Amino acid sequence: MNKLLLLTLLLIFSCQTTNSNIIADLPKALNEVSGIETTINSDFIWMLNDSGNAPKLFGLNNQGEIIQKLKIDAKNNDWEDLTSDKKGNLYIGDFGNNTNKRKNLAILKVNNDDLYSSDKVDIKRISFKYPNQKKFPPKKKNMHFDCEAFFHFNNNLYLFTKSRVKNNYGKTYLYKIPAKKGKHIAKFIGSFNSCSDLQCWVTSADISNDGKQVALLTQKSIFVFTNFVSDNFFNGTVKTYNFHSDTQKEGICFKNAKTVYITDEKAHGDGGNLYEFGL
Repeated sequence: MNKLLLLTLLLIFSCQTTNSNIIADLPKALNEVSGIETTINSDFIWMLNDSGNAPKLFGLNNQGEIIQKLKIDAKNNDWEDLTSDKKGNLYIGDFGNNTNKRKNLAILKVNNDDLYSSDKVDIKRISFKYPNQKKFPPKKKNMHFDCEAFFHFNNNLYLFTKSRVKNNYGKTYLYKIPAKKGKHIAKFIGSFNSCSDLQCWVTSADISNDGKQVALLTQKSIFVFTNFVSDNFFNGTVKTYNFHSDTQKEGICFKNAKTVYITDEKAHGDGGNLYEFGL
C-alpha cells in the first residue's frame, strides 16, 4: 500500500468528529454542573455543581428534570467530578485545586442506601495527597496538582490531574488511591499529553462498565483508550473524537459501551445542556 495512503487512513480512523445530540436543557440549579454519573440498578443521572454552590447532589431523569436532591453533610470546597462503584455507591471528587495550594484534598463516599434519603446525608472521607508535591503552591512550571477527573475501578480511585502550566495545558498525570476511608498517598502511574492550549484541560473521566474503555474529556475532544494492560490506561490505543463546539464541557460518563453522556456549564448564553455522544 502507498505510504501516503496508509498515513491518511490511520489519521481517519484515529481522529473522528463526534456524533452528538442534545437531549435536555439543564435546569438553572445546575448552571455550574461539573460532574455526571449513572449508577447500577437506577435510571437516575446524578450531577453536582462545583465550588461556590451548595453541597448537594441532584438525581435527574433523561429529560433533564430534577427528581431527587440530596444535602451532603460536607463542605463543597471544590467539587469537580462524580463516579460510582459496582455496588451503586457514589463518590464526590472534592479535589479542585486551581491555585495548587490545597492540603485538604478529598473524595467523599455516599452510600447507595442513602441516595434516596430526605435527610442530610453523611459521607465517608477519603483524604489524599500527591507524593511529588513538596510546596504549596509549587513553582509555576510545576503547577500540575489541580484535578477535575476521576473514576472507580477495581476497588481503587483513579485521578487525572489538570495542568496549570502555560503552553502545557494538555498534560495530565494519572494517580490512584484505595477507595476506602482514611488518609492516603496517591500512587503515580503515568502521564498523557493531548495538546498545549487551554482547551486541552482534562475536565472529567470515566471507565466503561466492562472496564475496557477509558474516556477523558476536554473542552474540544474526547480521548478514548482501549487495549491497555492492567491499570496503565495510557499504554493502550487512543482514539480522538473532536467536538463541533467549544463550550465549557465539564462532565462525562458512559451510558453504554457505545455512548457517553456529556454536560457543559451555562456561560455567555451557550451550554447548560445534557448531551449524548456516539463513539
